[in-house]
Amino acid sequence: MSTHVNKVHHVTTLAKIAKDLGEDEDWLCDIANEMEIEDGLIWVYGVGEDGVQAFTDFGIDNLIELSKFYKEHPELLRR
Repeated sequence: MSTHVNKVHHVTTLAKIAKDLGEDEDWLCDIANEMEIEDGLIWVYGVGEDGVQAFTDFGIDNLIELSKFYKEHPELLRR
């Protein structure tokens, strides 16, 4: 029997990614809503919090690629 080992050792919040990229956090949130766990998106919950979106390094790469796509095709972004 093999056991799955999670190799993710850190994640980055959407707010930090938006700041680092110089993008609007709400706009990136709209894009991230199309992502799944397989894309590197997770939710982080704390005491008294609704939860925040966070991303693995793979997820950040996917979010950047999606943001490039939606900059080229803004009419396709569902809000």
